[in-house]
Amino acid sequence: MGGQSGEMSIFVAKFGGTSLASAEAFRKVKEIVYADHRRCFVVDSAPGKRFDLDSKVTDLLYECHERIKHGQDFDPVFALISERYREIVRELGLSLNIDAWLSQIYQQMQRETSPDYAASRGEFLNGLILAEYLGYEFIDATEVIRFTADGFLDLEQSEALIRQKLDPKRPAVIPGFYGVMPDGSIKTFSRGGSDITGAVIARGVRAELYENWTDVSGFYMADPRIVPQPKLIKLITYSELRELAYNGANVLHEAAIYPVSQVGIPINIRNTNQPEEPGTLIVKELTEPRDCGEIVGVAGQKDFVIISIEKALMNSQLGFVRRLLSILEELKISFAHLPSGIDVVSLVIHSSELKEKLDQVLARIEERLAPDKIEVVTDIALIATVGQGMAYRSGIAAKVFNALGKAAINVRMIDQGASGLNLIVGVENKDFIAAVRAIYNAFVN
Repeated sequence: MGGQSGEMSIFVAKFGGTSLASAEAFRKVKEIVYADHRRCFVVDSAPGKRFDLDSKVTDLLYECHERIKHGQDFDPVFALISERYREIVRELGLSLNIDAWLSQIYQQMQRETSPDYAASRGEFLNGLILAEYLGYEFIDATEVIRFTADGFLDLEQSEALIRQKLDPKRPAVIPGFYGVMPDGSIKTFSRGGSDITGAVIARGVRAELYENWTDVSGFYMADPRIVPQPKLIKLITYSELRELAYNGANVLHEAAIYPVSQVGIPINIRNTNQPEEPGTLIVKELTEPRDCGEIVGVAGQKDFVIISIEKALMNSQLGFVRRLLSILEELKISFAHLPSGIDVVSLVIHSSELKEKLDQVLARIEERLAPDKIEVVTDIALIATVGQGMAYRSGIAAKVFNALGKAAINVRMIDQGASGLNLIVGVENKDFIAAVRAIYNAFVN
């Protein structure tokens, strides 16, 4: 796909927090950006951890806001933030007057009541430094990323502003993670939202490629913290990645896939510390065979609750499921899955959604649906086995259940989507790691 003007190819390169955590990291980024003239637009994150016990700047900024809100002294925390940026500017030998910006932000934070302003300053300051270091123009995210009055990304308006303000002949750095509300106030995405900013910029300039630079060499078939040295996925589709991300894999923010997938821009996950590695390429559809085998990956999450509602002749009662889901809507609870049978329907909900609301949910189900029986099962982990066209190849489910059976793991729930992309099983939390390893080894080893 060509660039914005049709005259040149454009890459958008987003760099994560660990890729911009120190002056040394900035030097690596500069080498990467300068290595390919197509990297016209760079999206930055706030400085991440430099070592295990270090703090992320975004966490420190949130802490500043909390202290201000409660009338506590935030100077010691702000001093830590200030020194991080001063050190980067000093070690890079830049003439940028970072103290003037820090002073302005310090004063503004005392007046702002929203945590979004405080949190966004990490990306803002890093963007100023990176633009100065690269010799690129600095474009504040408030100039190109807009939200609607109810706090959702206004993709149409953002895209129009990007086309208007960004020119590939004038390379630029744009801070990630935030934009602006209609009233002019700062609004942030959820954590990890710089991925979304990068995707929106890539869409707006109609980039040929969206590069997401991080501290891993791509996307793996399983979490390396669970499966030792899992196989790297070299090629994966948007839909497969969304399934894995939704089910707990955390390399790329799930919402970052949507803006680019609509217009067919590939995403390349790369490692800042090993730029020679090709990483993982995420595409709209497969046009060539790949070597990862029958599945593309295994991912999962713990701490789900299953609420099973049993009622005779449920399938003949019009509106039963609608009334059930309206209870969740009223209580602002999202559900993950809804497996059902003739007389049973189950709500699968992450425990973080329920919090103190479980008793309310159960009381309203009893009152409005008069079920014969309600059963609640807690401490459930969901594990998704994902692959394009998986449901149409024989033996996949057998491999999953044989592997779990050999590992003596009891399956509490089974759910297979009609898309044919995944097979989801529910097991007890205590069996989560063993189950992921068993499924992975059944397909890879």
